[in-house]
Amino acid sequence: MSISQVISLLSGVALFLFGMSLMGEGLKQVSGNKLEPLLFKVSGTQLKGILFGTGVTAVIQSSCATSVMAVGFVNSGIMKLRQAISVILGSILGTSITGWVICLSYIDGTSGISSILSTATLTGTVAVIGILFRMFSKKQSGIFIGNILMGFSVLMFGMSTMSGAVSALREAPWFLELLTELKHPVLGILVGTLFTALLQSASAAVGILQALSLSGVMPLESALPLLLGVTIGASAPVLLSALGAKTEGKRAAWVYLIASIIGVVILASVFYLANAIFHFGFMTLLMTPISMAVVNTVFRFAMTIILIPFTGLIEKIVTWMVPKKKDESELDIHLEERFLAHPSLAIEQCRLTINDMAKLAQNSIDASLALLGNYSEKAYERVLDMEAKGDQYEDVLGTYLAKLTGKNMTPQLSREVTKYLHVLSDFERITDHARNIAESAQECNEKHVTFSEKGQHELHVISDAVAEVIRLAVESFTTEDLDIARKVEPLEQVIDDLCDEMKFHHVERLQAGNCTILQGFIFNDLLINFERVSDHCSNVAVALIELNAGDFDTHEYLDHLKEKRSEEFNKELAGFETRFSI
Repeated sequence: MSISQVISLLSGVALFLFGMSLMGEGLKQVSGNKLEPLLFKVSGTQLKGILFGTGVTAVIQSSCATSVMAVGFVNSGIMKLRQAISVILGSILGTSITGWVICLSYIDGTSGISSILSTATLTGTVAVIGILFRMFSKKQSGIFIGNILMGFSVLMFGMSTMSGAVSALREAPWFLELLTELKHPVLGILVGTLFTALLQSASAAVGILQALSLSGVMPLESALPLLLGVTIGASAPVLLSALGAKTEGKRAAWVYLIASIIGVVILASVFYLANAIFHFGFMTLLMTPISMAVVNTVFRFAMTIILIPFTGLIEKIVTWMVPKKKDESELDIHLEERFLAHPSLAIEQCRLTINDMAKLAQNSIDASLALLGNYSEKAYERVLDMEAKGDQYEDVLGTYLAKLTGKNMTPQLSREVTKYLHVLSDFERITDHARNIAESAQECNEKHVTFSEKGQHELHVISDAVAEVIRLAVESFTTEDLDIARKVEPLEQVIDDLCDEMKFHHVERLQAGNCTILQGFIFNDLLINFERVSDHCSNVAVALIELNAGDFDTHEYLDHLKEKRSEEFNKELAGFETRFSI
C-alpha cells in the first residue's frame, strides 16, 4: 500500500469511529436519556441483564460503553457484580449489530432500482436530510434526529473510504502471505486481540475486516481467528475504565476479559476439534462483508449461550484476582465521575444517594429523640457519626451536582438537579439539629436534669409529632408521592403551635417554681430544634410539590397555602391537632 492509501485508510477509520459515536449519542438523546437508568433497573435477573445489555449495546453501538456503564454501576454500589456480568455478556452479543449496519455501505448500485439504493445515493440522501433537521428543526428532538442521520452518513462514508483504501491489497503478495499465516488459530486470535486493543473498538475492528474482505482473497479460516481475537481485544478500554475504581468496580472491569477468554477458548476448542475430525469444507469459502457479519453474530451468540452457566465461575475468578483492600470502607460515598457524560445516569445515581441521605436524616432524628428518654453514650456517638456522614453527603453530592449543572440536559433532568440542590442542605441541617437534640439529652444526663411530669408529657407529644413529620417528608421525597408531601405543611403548622404553647406553659411552671432556669434553657433549646426540623421538612415537601408543578417559588406557595387553606389542608390540620394534643 502507498502512503496515500494508508492515510486514506486511517481517515476512513477516523470517520467511521466519529460517525458511530455521533449516531449512538443521537439515539440515546432521542430515547430521552432513559436507556442508561433502565440498564440497572431491569438487570435483576440473568436473562433480563443479557437481553437489556444486548439491546442497549445495539442502540449505542458500543459494547465498551455498555460495559463501562456496568463497571460504574458496580463501583458506585447500585448494581451487584453478578448483575453486571449478565449485562456485559449481553454487550458482547449486542455489538455484532454494528456489522449489519456496516453492510448497508456495500449495496451495489450499478443499474436500475439498485442505483437508487446505492451506497453513494443512500449516504448523500441521509446526509442532506440530517443537515436539514439540524439547521431548521426548532425542537431539540429534531436536532437529535439530525445527529443520528449525520452520524450514519459519516459512518457510511468512512466505510467507503476504508474499502477504497484496501482495494489494492488483493494484488499484494505480502497480504496473501499474511492471510495464510493467520489461518493458524492461535496466531490469528493474538493478532485480532492486539489489533482491537490498539483501535479501542470492536466495531471498528470488524468494520475494517469487512472492508478487507472486499479484496476477495480472505477465507473463513483466516477471518474466524481474527473475529475471535476481536472479542478479547475489546476488553482493553473496559479495563482502562477501572483505573481509580474501588475493588468491586475493578472486579467488574475484569469480567469482560475473563468472560471473553473463557468463551473464546471453549468455542475455539470445540470448533477446531470438530474441524480436525470432520474437515469442514466451508472453511475455504471467501468472505464478504455480509458473511463476515453473519459469522460475527453467530459465534458471539454461541459464546453468550456457552458463558451463561459460567457466570458463577467468572464471579469467583475476578473476586480472587482483585482481593478486597483491608482499609476500604463500605460506608464511603462514591459518585461516578464517568457518569457525568451521561446526565440521566448521573442524576439517577444522585437520586439513589440523596434518598440514602434522607433516610440517614430520619434515622438521626429518631435516634436523638430516643436519647431523651433512654440515654446511652453508644447511642449518642451514633448520632454524632450520622451527623458527620450528613456533612459528607452534602459535600460529595453538592460538588457532583455542581458539575452536572454545566452539562446539556433536558428540562426534566434540569428540574431534578434543581430539586436535589435545594433539598440537600435541608437534609444536612436536619442531622445537625439531631446532634443538637442529642447534646441536650447528654446535658440532661450529665447534670441529672429531669423535667416535671407535665413537661415530660409535652416533650413526648412533640417528639412524636417531629418523628412523624420527618417520616412524611422522607417518604414523600423518596417515593415522589405528592399526596404524602401535602400532609407535611399542616403538621409543620401544628408543631409550630405546639412549640408556642409549650413555651407559654414552661413560663408558667417557672413562675410557679416547678421548673428551674437550667431546665428552662434545655427545654427551650429542644423546642427550637424541633421547630427547625419541621421547617426543613416543610422545605423538602414544598420543593417536591412546586417542582412537579413546573414552578419554584416556595414563599409564594406557602403564602397562598396559609391565606387560602383548602378543605384538604384544614382536614389534615384538624387530624394532627387531635392526634398531637397536649
